[in-house]
Formats: sequence, structure tokens, C-alpha cells
Amino acid sequence: MVDIDGVLSLFGPNGAGIGGGIDRRARPDGIFHSIDGIPHFLSSEAAVHLLALAEDFDLVWCSGWEEKAEEYLPYLLGLPTGLPFLRFERGQGAGSSLSGHWKLAAIDAYAGTRPLAWIDDAFDESCHTWAEERSAPTLLVQTEPEHGLTQKEAQQLTEWARALVVS
Repeated sequence: MVDIDGVLSLFGPNGAGIGGGIDRRARPDGIFHSIDGIPHFLSSEAAVHLLALAEDFDLVWCSGWEEKAEEYLPYLLGLPTGLPFLRFERGQGAGSSLSGHWKLAAIDAYAGTRPLAWIDDAFDESCHTWAEERSAPTLLVQTEPEHGLTQKEAQQLTEWARALVVS
């Protein structure tokens, strides 16, 4: 399960846009793009890591972007086309979805009893409780929204997936 904001679309410190709060010389590789009138800094590094992860995972968009991910990201970042995406109940807020987090009901329904890794920058306690209580292997990988998916998280995911195959 791949979130977009804070994973592929990066934010600077304190929620500022990546160009507004980070030294431009230290800014990661990527592109600025307006998506439905909202500026996003899309990380090329995160896209490269996501492409590599596709060797070990069935990637699924797990973001409020829903179908917008398919409309933009494959073409802007060279990601695969045709990835499935989760659709979320509108009007869901904390406490109104399975175990509290607004994404959990859709993730739980989609994943069923399959092993699951979820990459996101905004887990809460209910996410960790849900993951611990699942009968299938579950890994939550938290990114820092100003860095997104880096080598560190990609390596953690790859090692986890390959350990599952060996077991």
C-alpha cells in the first residue's frame, strides 16, 4: 500500500512546500508539478525506489488521490501504469473508520488475509494496533514527509518481503 503525499510528493519542515522550507541546494531530485491546481514536489528518488519495490510487491495506491494517482504519476515519474488504487469513504474522519484511521477499512477489505506492507507518513496508534492484530504478516513503514521514500525504507521493505518468501 503506497501513500503519495509525504512518500512521493514531498513537504518541507513544518508542512511548508518543499521549495519554501528547505535549502534549495539540499533539495532532493524531483520535479514541481501542479495537480488539480495544487503544487507538488514529486521525488525522483522515491520513484526509483518504488520501481525497484515492484519486483517484490504488488503495488497499490493507498492515498486520497485515488484514481488521480494513475492520471499523473506514471507519466510524471516513469512509474508503472494500471496500478490498482483504494477508494475511501468520503466524510470519514478519525474514529469513523475501522479502528480509527480513515484508511484502515479500505486497506483491510482489499488486503484480506494476504501479507501487507504499508508506506505512509501519517500513521497513528490505531494503525499500529491494527497491524499487530492482523493474522497475516504486516509491516508499517513510516516516511519523513520532507524526504519521502528513501533507500532506508526501500531496503527495509525489500528485506521484509524476501524474508517472507524464505519462511
